[in-house]
Amino acid sequence: MWIFSWKGPSGFSASSTAEEVTKGIDGTGLTAIVTGASSGLGAETTRVLSLRGVHVIMAVRNTDAGKNVKEQILKENPNAKIDVMELDLTSMGSVRKFASDYNASGLPLNLLINNAGVMATPFKLSQDNIELQFATNHIGHFLLTNHLLETMKKTARDSNKEGRIVNLSSMAHKYAYREGIRFDKINDESGYNSISAYGQSKLANILHANELARRLKEEGVDITANSLHPGMIATNLLRYHSFMNVLTHALGKFMLKNVQQGAATQCYVALHPQVKGINGEYFADSNKAEASALSQDAELARKLWDFSFNMTNQN
Repeated sequence: MWIFSWKGPSGFSASSTAEEVTKGIDGTGLTAIVTGASSGLGAETTRVLSLRGVHVIMAVRNTDAGKNVKEQILKENPNAKIDVMELDLTSMGSVRKFASDYNASGLPLNLLINNAGVMATPFKLSQDNIELQFATNHIGHFLLTNHLLETMKKTARDSNKEGRIVNLSSMAHKYAYREGIRFDKINDESGYNSISAYGQSKLANILHANELARRLKEEGVDITANSLHPGMIATNLLRYHSFMNVLTHALGKFMLKNVQQGAATQCYVALHPQVKGINGEYFADSNKAEASALSQDAELARKLWDFSFNMTNQN
């Protein structure tokens, strides 16, 4: 049981669940992509969005695991509209293929929930030789978002409904390296700290959403981009830190959110009418929240955008 339950201006709190924050909302006619949807927050987000009538595409690395989640949801809700597609965010080739296949499918896209992530991993390079946390948590989602934007823009125009892009960050963005983003040391193993590198990738999620929001607003497109902290949750993200993993599960029922509560903020930001027109904001506990000063640095956000654009060879 989450011990903090005071409500913010939205009327929701840290103890609110994804079902509670979307109660009464009809998502029929909306289509969403949820990355990392085969477990944890992504699976719960898929369940709740589909419960509200949203057509959900589960973008997952392990399609068998994704299909198992889909089957479990269909047992509870036979009317759920869910598809499973393969996506490996550590591979730019996989990201491009996913986006190409999706764009060619003719499906609309109203909601993009960049949920997938890895946390505090030992130093490792991705398939594209980029530090794994930065590659998975930021670069993969940056590339995916850019390649799906035209479909989202067309959907917003044709449906006359606001599109929403939701980046899962974390309060850990406040514990990034001192300079924030180590542009010249992304792959520096000698100075690598798994927690700081995680914070760096989560800071990048906020900066990406903020710069994207600025660009979309400048373009006059009816799509918003926001970021959020889901809360401290007992999931398998801490599997690389055995002591912390044991401690987390031991204290979880008293101090941490469960998955139903953890998925609430992303479902709130994706679906709730209160969030209509809100752009470039950071949320926690289904309310607006305060992020770090570095995350609000517009020049740093522009620099990260250019850096990421070049890294993904989109010139």
